[in-house]
Amino acid sequence: MAACGSIAMLAGGSLAVGQATANAEPAHQITYTLTSQGPGDFNLYYAFAAPPSLEAYHADPNAFVKSDKVDLAPGTPWVFQTTLADSQWAFLSASGAAHAGQADPNVRCEIAVDGQVVADQTGPFTTQCQLRSWN
Repeated sequence: MAACGSIAMLAGGSLAVGQATANAEPAHQITYTLTSQGPGDFNLYYAFAAPPSLEAYHADPNAFVKSDKVDLAPGTPWVFQTTLADSQWAFLSASGAAHAGQADPNVRCEIAVDGQVVADQTGPFTTQCQLRSWN
């Protein structure tokens, strides 16, 4: 009889875990794209992981944000893809300068969530796309 009780408890526990998993939000495919109309060097900052809270982000931002330096040319976009449990944490910031003797690069950022563009901005040297306030 004790064995039957244990089996029932295990089955009930499996059902509870299955329901919790079924209620969880699916992760979102995030695509960051940066383009420019002219050549330029840019410092990029972007979220590659979603923190569990704003407090966790402030405690250790490097656990969730990457920085890169890229040299962009017209027609050659920089693209980065990641998966975030909460797409509201997605952001991409770029700042840079034109190559010597060149016009403003007019840099454009874009964030797509699950294939749909949800944010885009353009600026002469800097741009930032985000889906929430990071303050």
